[in-house]
Amino acid sequence: MFATIYLPNFYLQAALRHQVEVCAKPVGLIEEQEKKLVIIQLNEAAEKAGIYKGMTPSQALARSLRVVIKVRVCRQEKSIQEILLHYASTLSPFVEATAPGICTVQFTDHRDLKAKVVRVIDQLAKCEICAQAGIAPVPDISFLAAHLSRPVLQIQNAKEFLAPLPIETLAILGT
Repeated sequence: MFATIYLPNFYLQAALRHQVEVCAKPVGLIEEQEKKLVIIQLNEAAEKAGIYKGMTPSQALARSLRVVIKVRVCRQEKSIQEILLHYASTLSPFVEATAPGICTVQFTDHRDLKAKVVRVIDQLAKCEICAQAGIAPVPDISFLAAHLSRPVLQIQNAKEFLAPLPIETLAILGT
């Protein structure tokens, strides 16, 4: 069995970590190193204000004067990734840093998997890191389940899990 622990809006979480006062406002994140500055991640308040990925900061400000534009903070991203890997490694010695804000764990002991993963999600929450996880027989299904979970989803039968999903949902696996 495998578990994927996923930190939604990883770059935005890193930029906003320990900034509770900003979290309630519409926030858009930009990559400062790009030639054309566009929003790469945003919070729910920004989405409700009509802001979307790919907008320039000035376009976002035209939609909402309350929007806060933040810049990626690589130092914080590295710190959060290390915290994620630390807690994931408490589940099993077989942990892979799959992508920024995502790690995959292979279990050798299959007892109480959901309870163990929930414990890690709770520990991350105490560190002000929002996480969700999927548990499944294969890594790709655990990855998909992690994206769809709130906060932990355990899949026993991959075919039964995949059958009712719209095909668009499978596009997540390509990201």
